[in-house]
Amino acid sequence: MSQGIVEEFLSLKAETDADLLMMQCGDFYELFADDAEVVADELDLTISQKSSHGSSYPMAGVPLSELTPYLTALVERGYRVAVADQFDAEDGSKYREITRLASPGTLVETTDDDAQYLAAVVEGDAGRGESEYGLAFADITTGRFLVTAVDGADAAGAELYRFSPTELLPGPDVRTDDPLLSRLRERLDATHTLRPSDEFGSGRARHRVRDRFGESTLESIGLEGDSPAVQAAGAVLAYVDDTGLGVAAAMSRLQHYRPDDHLDLDATTQRNLELVETMQGGSEGSLFDTVDATVSSPGRRLLREWLTRPRRDRDLLARRHDAVEALASAALAREALRDRLDDAYDLERLASRTASGSADAGDLLAVKQTLGVLPALEEAIAGTQLETSPLPGVLENPDRETAAALRGELDEALREDPPKTVTQGGIFREGYDDELDGLIERHEELEQFLDGLAGREKREHGLSHVTVDRNKTDGYYIQVGKSVADQVPEHYREVKTLKNSKRFVTDELEEKEREIMRVEEARGELEYELFETLRDRVADHAELLQDAGRAIAEVDALASLADHAARNDWTRPELTDGDALHVEAGRHPVVETTTEFVPNDLHLDRDRRFLIVTGPNMSGKSTYMRQAALITLLAQAGSFVPARSAEVGLVDGIYTRVGALDELAQGRSTFMVEMQELSNILHSATEDSLVILDEVGRGTATYDGISIAWAATEYLHNEVRAKTLFATHYHELTTLADHLDGVANVHVAVDGEPGEENDVTFLRTVRDGPTDRSYGIHVADLAGVPGPVVDRAGDVLDRLREDKAIEARGSGGDGTKQAVFDLSSGSFAGEGTESRQEPGGATDAVGDGGGAGVEARDAAVDPEAADVLDELDGMNVAEISPVELMQRVEEWQSRLDE
Repeated sequence: MSQGIVEEFLSLKAETDADLLMMQCGDFYELFADDAEVVADELDLTISQKSSHGSSYPMAGVPLSELTPYLTALVERGYRVAVADQFDAEDGSKYREITRLASPGTLVETTDDDAQYLAAVVEGDAGRGESEYGLAFADITTGRFLVTAVDGADAAGAELYRFSPTELLPGPDVRTDDPLLSRLRERLDATHTLRPSDEFGSGRARHRVRDRFGESTLESIGLEGDSPAVQAAGAVLAYVDDTGLGVAAAMSRLQHYRPDDHLDLDATTQRNLELVETMQGGSEGSLFDTVDATVSSPGRRLLREWLTRPRRDRDLLARRHDAVEALASAALAREALRDRLDDAYDLERLASRTASGSADAGDLLAVKQTLGVLPALEEAIAGTQLETSPLPGVLENPDRETAAALRGELDEALREDPPKTVTQGGIFREGYDDELDGLIERHEELEQFLDGLAGREKREHGLSHVTVDRNKTDGYYIQVGKSVADQVPEHYREVKTLKNSKRFVTDELEEKEREIMRVEEARGELEYELFETLRDRVADHAELLQDAGRAIAEVDALASLADHAARNDWTRPELTDGDALHVEAGRHPVVETTTEFVPNDLHLDRDRRFLIVTGPNMSGKSTYMRQAALITLLAQAGSFVPARSAEVGLVDGIYTRVGALDELAQGRSTFMVEMQELSNILHSATEDSLVILDEVGRGTATYDGISIAWAATEYLHNEVRAKTLFATHYHELTTLADHLDGVANVHVAVDGEPGEENDVTFLRTVRDGPTDRSYGIHVADLAGVPGPVVDRAGDVLDRLREDKAIEARGSGGDGTKQAVFDLSSGSFAGEGTESRQEPGGATDAVGDGGGAGVEARDAAVDPEAADVLDELDGMNVAEISPVELMQRVEEWQSRLDE
């Protein structure tokens, strides 16, 4: 039995590991069975039924000419899609072969302006007890290819989070590391694609890299041949080659970067500081959304990169600051530049499209227009104060002479309005190719003959109602109305009778038809050949286009930073190699755009390196600390900062622990997350780091929490010695400033007292010294907690402060019990005093002995809880590490939950 269409589809689908298969059947790409139902649901296509060998299968399809938008839509939804094209066999039959595979990381025709990284991660061996991980990041749409190696899974996760790939290739060991994979799936919106293990092999990867980039590439960029970074790069190249899309040609350079070139920003810090997305998951309200004033897609991508990968190179940052300063102070020149930038297309992506062979005439026209932006930018700079800024140097990086020559060639070749398809004709200007000009001239002569044929036939033969036309069925024909059809000359041959007319051909018309078809075929073949040659020449300059696109993007990103700085009164930071962080009238870069902001000073240096920040809830402690981190980050991204003045000592990393997202679904409680984040900071931060701690130890019992916070403070101060801001409601910690030389207290000021005539006003002003209260009950009142609860809380608080007994009020007429909060044990102790509430509020207390309350309490404690209490009572918190303490608390919680 011969194989039917559906069987051929199912057979091809079994050959690929793609999620979906689109198979060409004539003028359509069809999908059958489950694939048809998936695509119909995703793209709202109509499903029909296809019968095959007695069975019926769902069928959906898209026109041949509409493949790209439908394919793009599917891939951007996370599907990997194989495409099978149709070919003619020698016997005249049709067959199909899978020719390419489109996936989230290899899609060239994306509609998303953001970088689309394909990433690979490989676990190696650092030889120091902690595994080394190799990472490779390839943006197929722009040709960027970056590799690095880092120590430890946390560092690997941070780099992956920073690049936010759309597709991830986990190496053999990584794919069996369930905890790491779970974190990556949780934090990355990336399709995970499993590839054969041998593609990650050191020898094969090394061969692929050298074959693609040259024999001496690895040595020239400082990579050992057996580095896991090379294994990751080789796996990416193998996968890209297997897609059949030809996009590897766009990756003309391999760049090795070192993580210590950039600030260490772990995934938690990037999320807590809301660099590119808020805690709620949207981009609006993020730092990037706030400062982004770019006018081009590549400029937007580069600005995002600067914010998520701040630098530590003081000279590089000084050049960025010089450029931003010049642009911010030259408003007219800045606007002139931005006007020119608005004419730029995405050269980096155009380079990739030409290299992959998917660029059309419109793309080449966009290349020509964007190459013309380079001299336009130079012209806008000339004669202004920008001439002495770093901007001219930015534009000198691309080979200007070659760029001008390529632009000139494209200008000579292409019409201003080329057709959308490269087989349609009409792409090239007259004079570009003599042979093509001859064919076009002959084609125009034949068209003129045919255009005038109807008039000549009317005059020569006295006919009326005569037209000459063409269609696919009849070719060229002479159509005559039926009323005069019997008057046509003898050399007319009838080919079709219609209701009101007849169609005829003549020998001369058939000859002209054959000739015009020969000319059209020859013109089409020649024009397509010329276009492919021109496109290949442009592709040969892919590296030039990438350089030019990067230069234009850099000017755009710098102009964006300058525009935001000028409009929001930001200032140039003074970068130093010292330890200081001195900010006068600092502001939060995002919050200041939404409210009337109260600026605050900040002073940190080697002698005052640890600030304990106290103050009421909702008073602005978190904002104050975050703005310190963001001012530092912005300065090391090359931006101006929101402050009157700022001296920023370069840091090697920013680490934050801000709140805790409950991750019970991943098997981690709020407190466990808090302790793991603290553990990472204590292990990772150095004396050159900036640490932001917003509450530590709040997820467990009071004394446990204070103990952990106290010990962490001592460790950060004595061992790590990082610049640190630590917000806490444990006011006991403020006494550390009297015992540790580098610790100082600051607080957020409050005016008034709860219950006074003007009540409490949060001043948002940070002052030296500690505060002794948090005003939590006042915040509860502001939040709308019922009045009786607020009043009762105030009464309980007063009694706790005075070490007085608290009446435990029951419901109904059972009276109340008095209890005292024992600060030494952190629990309530019954005093054996029963009281009855008399009308009018008087209390009649009747004593019954001193031990009844304790006995009642002990009787109410189940054996498991009693065991936990005994263990806790016998534990010396001062002799146990924070991580071990965390593990013990988790164990106790688990036992009590049971």
